[in-house]
Amino acid sequence: MIERNGKTYYPVIGLEIHAELATQSKMFCECKNDPDEETPNKNTCPVCMAHPGTIPVPNQEAIASMVKIGLAVNGDIANFSEFDRKNYFYPDIPKGYQISQYKYPIVSGGELAGIKITRIHLEEDTATSKHDRGDFSLVDFNRAGVPLMELVTEPVIHDSETVTKFAKELQLLLRTLGVGHANIEKGEMRIEVNVSVSLDPEKFGTKTEVKNIGSVTAAGKAAAYEIERMITLHEAGRVDEIVQETRGWDENKQATFSQRKKENSNDYRYFPDPDLSKMYIHKMFDLEKVKSELPELPWQKRERYAINFGIKEEDIEVYLNDRPIGYWFEEIAEILQDQEKIKLASNYIISDFLGLRKNNEKTIIILPDRIAELITMIVDKEISSRVAKDILAKICIPREEDDMMDLRSPREIAEAEGLIQKNDPDLLKSVAQKIIDANPEKVAEYKSGKDALLMFFVGQMMKETKGSGNPQMIQEILKEMMQ
Repeated sequence: MIERNGKTYYPVIGLEIHAELATQSKMFCECKNDPDEETPNKNTCPVCMAHPGTIPVPNQEAIASMVKIGLAVNGDIANFSEFDRKNYFYPDIPKGYQISQYKYPIVSGGELAGIKITRIHLEEDTATSKHDRGDFSLVDFNRAGVPLMELVTEPVIHDSETVTKFAKELQLLLRTLGVGHANIEKGEMRIEVNVSVSLDPEKFGTKTEVKNIGSVTAAGKAAAYEIERMITLHEAGRVDEIVQETRGWDENKQATFSQRKKENSNDYRYFPDPDLSKMYIHKMFDLEKVKSELPELPWQKRERYAINFGIKEEDIEVYLNDRPIGYWFEEIAEILQDQEKIKLASNYIISDFLGLRKNNEKTIIILPDRIAELITMIVDKEISSRVAKDILAKICIPREEDDMMDLRSPREIAEAEGLIQKNDPDLLKSVAQKIIDANPEKVAEYKSGKDALLMFFVGQMMKETKGSGNPQMIQEILKEMMQ
């Protein structure tokens, strides 16, 4: 709820999310399912082009993917299900109807990210209309007939942050299960946000549906914009301007805009498709076996990482969403077998390695045992954190002169370049004396009360020892010598 000028507004949001399934072929024919195909109408055949006399055959892999999704969100897997014809005319629907599901979806109920799900059903995707050719449009049928999952949530979301959270979690789940890539920029996942605002917590306000949303972040922004727009109209006494309609999202203006009014719900005249057999899911699949073979789900991995590794929540999210880095981290953790070392390794991966990768396109993931060795040397105080960062850069980024990696281990680099941390008090005292003798004015200032100058001397000593001096020991020696 939102308090505004003495009134309480109750936003209600429901989501409809479509996601293409990453099967080898389309939903009802053998055409290749390839979202990256750029040649128009290449992956087509008489079935997905709706030529007369063609008969669709269901893609078993797509149905299996739906079962996995349903089990993962603890939904009810229907025993009986069927495909229906959803009748409407549009240039991207060659048959004049879309094969979808109406009364008997494969999945009912379930929950994801704390949000209750109404249903998840399976259908075929439409073709793609191209409107960039001037005064006419073209249709590319490569996407026509691709397996498409549609998930509908209950209207139980009340803020834009939850919209973003749910969409990200669904995206992550589909990728974890290996059933979809869910790249929104490719149209593999499409989010529609249904928003209403009411002054009565027991009643819904007039609903708008926002489409053409290009990212997970934009979905949250679109919901926030609509809530604010509706509240503003309420406050201005212009409630009658809130109408049931479809709105689009303008990324440049960061605003929604009216596309078309929806005075009544569309009558799609659903009826069971006579060309497709009924499905008895419980006979087609051993549900207990499928459930037992599901991979570790995102929320399960979060819990394991938090308990076993003790790492930060934001670090866990990086490993969940960047799967190669996640696998790499797990291999390092397996070698280290110590929570404190694992936490330190995670800090270096997130803060330093990912920083190197961001700033240098040649940065590569190196062997886990090398990172484990580097972390062990830090913990054993053989090298300082400054030296560790330098060594990490050496073993992760190829040398510019020959584009070759430094194939030496962290220990070999540290020993060859004199970087092993120096803990010899006599040696450090001699270096300290050299620095003190070279800076008599700053010594006097320090003795007069400018304690912050201590770090100047520490920095000079670290520079003199090439970062290999023990920082704690250096501070203690400097304090003693400059009393």
